[in-house]
Amino acid sequence: MAGHFEATPGGGAAVALDEVEISILRSLAVQLLELIGPGDQSAEGEDPLAALFAEGPSEPPSDPALARLFPEAYGDKDSELRAASAEFRRFTENDLRTRKRDDALVVVRTLDALAPQSEGASRSDSGKGAAVLSLTADECRNWLGSLNDLRLTIGTRLEVSDEDGTEDGSLYRLSDDDPRKPMVMAYLWLGALQETLVETLMP
Repeated sequence: MAGHFEATPGGGAAVALDEVEISILRSLAVQLLELIGPGDQSAEGEDPLAALFAEGPSEPPSDPALARLFPEAYGDKDSELRAASAEFRRFTENDLRTRKRDDALVVVRTLDALAPQSEGASRSDSGKGAAVLSLTADECRNWLGSLNDLRLTIGTRLEVSDEDGTEDGSLYRLSDDDPRKPMVMAYLWLGALQETLVETLMP
């Protein structure tokens, strides 16, 4: 999957994706939405100001992937810091979930809007009849957020992380019959997409 983002006028970016790549990205974004959850829907007539200040959970999620997406503000086990983390989470997690959900929804909607190029149109290395995904500057930020969330989620499932050094060449050396191989390939591909998207947004 050799597709990479390139800068477009107005601060946006574009990438050519084939049908398989589109399907994988959409499926991953939908799974991320399911993991994050539907969110709280305001009841009809509910005070929007009150909903804005609604309190969220104070305990970290039990799912390791969600715990990675919504980490503790303070990692120390000190009781005072634990209380501060709980307080911080109570007033920030709902907003963070909403932002992550909005990012993933933009990924799904922009992919759904794609139309494959005709046979006579230019084709990228990613395959015949590739569709060109063109993003606005705002959509680029949504995509960056969602690509990061997807990599954090998959990395947690694979028990790898950027910080602990396990995202090294060992991921490339998995045998083809290793059951983790498809997930690892997706993880590495998402990282390449994220890197090239970041590069397009750099001045």
